[in-house]
Amino acid sequence: MSGAMATLILLRHGQSEWNLANLFTGWVDVDLTEKGEVEAVRGGELMLGADVLPAVVHTSLQKRAIRTAELGLAACDRSWIPVRRSWRLNERHYGALQGKDKKETSEQYGADQVKIWRRSFDVPPPVLEWDASADPRYCELPPDVIPGSECLADVLARMLPYWYDGIAPDLVAGRTTLVAAHGNSLRALAMHLEGLTPDEVLELNIPTGQPRVYELDDRLAVRSWRYLDPESAAAAAEAVSRQAG
Repeated sequence: MSGAMATLILLRHGQSEWNLANLFTGWVDVDLTEKGEVEAVRGGELMLGADVLPAVVHTSLQKRAIRTAELGLAACDRSWIPVRRSWRLNERHYGALQGKDKKETSEQYGADQVKIWRRSFDVPPPVLEWDASADPRYCELPPDVIPGSECLADVLARMLPYWYDGIAPDLVAGRTTLVAAHGNSLRALAMHLEGLTPDEVLELNIPTGQPRVYELDDRLAVRSWRYLDPESAAAAAEAVSRQAG
C-alpha cells in the first residue's frame, strides 16, 4: 500500500434507552431509542453524501452498536459488506455502577468521586462480580479477560489487540473501514491513533451518530481527520461533555 492512504470511520452508537434514563450502562445490552435510530440513519446519510462508503464494518457485541451499524449501512446502501465483531470493542465495563442512576450515584458517593471514576484515565469504579458463563456472547472467553470493572486504560489495553489483529489488516488491504462502537472504546482507539496523552484524552468527547473520518498513511499513522458534519458534531460533542455521565 506504499504511498496510499487508508480511510477509517469511527461511529459512536446513537442514543440508547439507558442514555435517555441517565443510567450507567457499560456491558448491559440495551437497545437504541427512537432518537438513537434517527442518529444512526443520519450517520449513514452523511457517509453517502460525502461518498465515504465502507467496505467492511467492525462492531462490538452490544446491540446498540450493532443496530447503529445496520441502520447506518442501510442508509448508505452498504448492508451487504462483510461484518466482523469483537467483545474487545465493547463499551467500558462500569463495574458496580452499571444500572445505577448517575445523579443518585453522585449524591451517594459525591460528585468528585464519581467524576474520578468516570473521567480519570486509570481509576476504575468498584468491581461488579458477575457470571460471564451465563451470557452466550462471553461464555467461551477465558475468565481472566472478563472485566469486573474498567478504567479507560483497561479499555485501551483490551481494545488494542483487536486493532492490530482485526481492524488494521483491513486498512492495510485498502478497505475503507467502519468501526461502530461506543464512547469509551472509540476514545481509546482515537487516543492510540492520535497519540493523545491521558490528560488530552479526558477532554475528548465523541458525539453520537457523527462519522469521524481518518485518513491514514501506509503505516496507519494519521494524516488527517474530520467530521462529515463539523457543525453538528461540535454541538453534539458539547452536549456529551455536559452529560452527568
